[in-house]
Amino acid sequence: MTSLFELEKTGDVDQITSLLTNSNSEPVRRRAADILGEVDASDEEVVGPLVTAAQNDSSEAVRAAAIDALDQRHAVERLVSALTGEEIPTDGAEWARAEALVETLSADQPELRMASANALGRIGNKAGTKALVKHLGDPDQRVRARAARALGRIEDPRAISALRKRLNDESVEVRREAADSLGRIGGEESLAALLDLLDDESETVRRIAANSLGNFGSAKPLDALVSMLTDESETVRRAAVFSLIELLSNAPGQKSHELRERMVEKLSANDHRSVVDSLVDILEQGNQPHQRRNAAWLLGRVTGENNREAAIRALASVLDDKDGMTAQFAATSIAEIGGEVAEDVLLEVLEDPEASGSARAKAAFTLGKVGGERARRELDSLIDDTDDEEVRKRAFSALSKLGGRG
Repeated sequence: MTSLFELEKTGDVDQITSLLTNSNSEPVRRRAADILGEVDASDEEVVGPLVTAAQNDSSEAVRAAAIDALDQRHAVERLVSALTGEEIPTDGAEWARAEALVETLSADQPELRMASANALGRIGNKAGTKALVKHLGDPDQRVRARAARALGRIEDPRAISALRKRLNDESVEVRREAADSLGRIGGEESLAALLDLLDDESETVRRIAANSLGNFGSAKPLDALVSMLTDESETVRRAAVFSLIELLSNAPGQKSHELRERMVEKLSANDHRSVVDSLVDILEQGNQPHQRRNAAWLLGRVTGENNREAAIRALASVLDDKDGMTAQFAATSIAEIGGEVAEDVLLEVLEDPEASGSARAKAAFTLGKVGGERARRELDSLIDDTDDEEVRKRAFSALSKLGGRG
């Protein structure tokens, strides 16, 4: 049987919807719902099965996943209409749409309350804040979690106090959503609430706090995140690194340079293995260009003696990345790290028959900054041997920096 992972890659909507409808495995149905929320397919193919699953699946978790998938597709109002028998407007004044959903937020059926909370969050109008705050105390933890998430999407500071109280909720999901929303709303009170979690005895709570601090668009959480790099838990340390990358991505343009300087200064003071390992993971496995760009940039500035080879090999592997800025940052970061290892790895790329022309051209150019006599000889030979004009051009430029042809 074809795996869900393969079906997701191929976008086989018929097979995925079949699993959502017919699989005996709850995790499979739940994952199928998740995929249908993101798959590149028409709503006509996807929304109907999701609405049915949200209403009729035997599992609370699958029904919740289907509701979130509908929200992903901006179609959760279809479920609200199916459950109420009334048409829910999807256009017009935001406050009017929000008020209509506030009414259904008080329905007896938890699935309807969840769907309404999701829709209110997506609309983003503050007319929904008061009702959502009330449902942070909903008896169903799934509703509490989605009310907390919606308040973060609305970004209304009036919700901070109520969200702060949910940081002690019995449900990990509710605590995670409340912390995440505090990060999105920002401000001193939100930051203070999250900082209170850093010494929590629960690894899960500390990880949630680390993840949420990345939502701030300022340097305020920087010291806290750096302090978490010495946490006893690897998952907490990695969450802190991920959030440091998010801080770089979220910082306003005028503050970005200052934040980068401060971050490099603090991370360079300690040769944290977890920092390099986590940045390498983001570079190799991340799917968001802004994250991978910042990981490539930061690796070149915080990698110490102990972790040099792992960082350089990861950077060399993306010299031909489809995102040109990631590839460029990788090349400049290899030059920043420098040393014999950089020369060795770049020469390996240059001599690899499987390497792309783009990777070899960048490797050749970067050797002009980090190479020695061995690099000079290899580049000299390459100029005569290669058929790739861009590689030859870059090799010639690098060779001129290393003393010219022999």
